[in-house]
Amino acid sequence: MNPSTTKQKAPKWFIALAVFLLVWNLMGVLAFINQISMGTEEVALLPEDQQALYANYPTWALIAFAMAVGGGFLGSLLLLLKNKWAKTLFILSLVGIVVQMTHSLFIAKATEVYGPGAAIMPVMVLVIGVFCIYIAQRAIQKKWIA
Repeated sequence: MNPSTTKQKAPKWFIALAVFLLVWNLMGVLAFINQISMGTEEVALLPEDQQALYANYPTWALIAFAMAVGGGFLGSLLLLLKNKWAKTLFILSLVGIVVQMTHSLFIAKATEVYGPGAAIMPVMVLVIGVFCIYIAQRAIQKKWIA
């Protein structure tokens, strides 16, 4: 066996972090499912300005949302399974995050509807998305995943 490709035992904090990231990204998947499953009755209960956001949500932004949460969830699962493809999926997720947040913050101007606090979650999602790539790269370098 080649020593340069031998996996090293991952520290316990790494496993705990991978579980946290899996749960975090599962919440994103649930938010996506909630958004795509909202019927006209539920949308009609929203304030008018929020209804307009839903009515004008383009397909490309929805695809970006799916990429963001799907890539993040699968990347976290692969990180937990100690598979190096986690990094690739995290990169895909980050692309989705950037596209979706660009739409939300700059095109749809969601902060005009939800207020300036609406920017907090997108920034947090972006930071965690970048962190996921960092931790996957570090795990590859430390040979915790292969």
